[in-house]
Amino acid sequence: MKNFIEEVTWRGMLHDVMPGTEEHLLEQMRVAYVGIDPTADSLHIGHLVGVMLLKHFQLAGHKPLALVGGATGMIGDPSGKSNERNLLDEATLRHNQEAIKGQLARFLDFTSNADNAAELVNNYDWMKEFSFLDFIRDIGKHITVNYMMAKDSVKKRLSSEAAEGMSFTEFTYQLVQGYDFLHLYKAKGCTLQMGGSDQWGNITTGTELVRRKEGGKAYALTCPLITKADGTKFGKSEGGNIWLDAARTSPYKFYQYWLNTSDVDAEKYIKIFTFLTKEAIEELTLQHREAPHLRLLQKKLAEEITIMVHSKEDLENAIKASGILFGNATADDLKQLDEATFLEVFDGVPQAEIAKNEVEAGLDIITVLNEKTGFFKSNGEARRALTANSISVNREKVKEDFVLTANDLINDRFVLLQSGKKNYFVIRVV
Repeated sequence: MKNFIEEVTWRGMLHDVMPGTEEHLLEQMRVAYVGIDPTADSLHIGHLVGVMLLKHFQLAGHKPLALVGGATGMIGDPSGKSNERNLLDEATLRHNQEAIKGQLARFLDFTSNADNAAELVNNYDWMKEFSFLDFIRDIGKHITVNYMMAKDSVKKRLSSEAAEGMSFTEFTYQLVQGYDFLHLYKAKGCTLQMGGSDQWGNITTGTELVRRKEGGKAYALTCPLITKADGTKFGKSEGGNIWLDAARTSPYKFYQYWLNTSDVDAEKYIKIFTFLTKEAIEELTLQHREAPHLRLLQKKLAEEITIMVHSKEDLENAIKASGILFGNATADDLKQLDEATFLEVFDGVPQAEIAKNEVEAGLDIITVLNEKTGFFKSNGEARRALTANSISVNREKVKEDFVLTANDLINDRFVLLQSGKKNYFVIRVV
């Protein structure tokens, strides 16, 4: 067996671990699980640390279980939350589960015949037939209220600073999660649960339940909650979560998020979110520190993770789209952008609308630059810019005799004007 604990430790992915876990994992193939919240039909990058833990676990020769929390998703985890979450119906949960499995399959091997092939499980499957009376008789009696009240997640919600109290539903969350561990211990031989550091209390409730109910030994491991050096929330952009689903967050935006990482964060993230070796990361970090302006770490991080989540082709398109704003892309590159990516690349750039029939009839460039768009304040100013050879249409320099026609449309809808290196203007043809 490879040393899983050693691997996640140098990568900065270990926050807390129960004594004896390392020795336990080195003895033979073990089974571990990570719980995943199924409240959306896509994972976001906040989930990726747990997924990477499972992948490293599998690479070390062990068997990973990804647990979709169908039952716990119906309750809501109080950890780190100030309010109770919206509860989901079964049809939504099943849809979300299938979508999430498709994303996990890009990381975990579910299909091989190997003993350590990954499995997806849903706690709704073993909780749905469990009556309330059976649960409080068979499970509830093994964990005291005093034990549950001592957990930080409960204490915070019951403190005088909390705006709202805590429902009984949420209070039972750690018992339900603890039962998951007990069930997987008995049904799958699972002896380790992993999660974020805010889950330590819930995970150890599971290990305690295994000890008290089965007389068994189970283990807990948590990873740090990922932060950004500037104090802003990891995994969020101005538009909200950074999702793994291309329909929610385009590969271009996904790539840009990682490319714009600070130097301090890039040194941390490249260990967590890639499978590059320690030697390769150390070498790259040295090169980056010698010439930080080249942003070698950010580029490598963005490349590796975009390929992993999306594809090599998506990465190439994202790089091409990124290059458009910095002057090294061609008209052909521009015309290959799909509409969504085009609008994202030029988000925030001034825009104007021109009727399609006017473009089809042909518009001289001076009329376009001034009267139709207001890109220039006067015909004279537009003429001077054209004479100075500083005007481009769709990245190609044009002269005063240029006429804009339907042949110049990108995606049959857009025209990109440019003055000098950095002044852009988008025409929407309607």
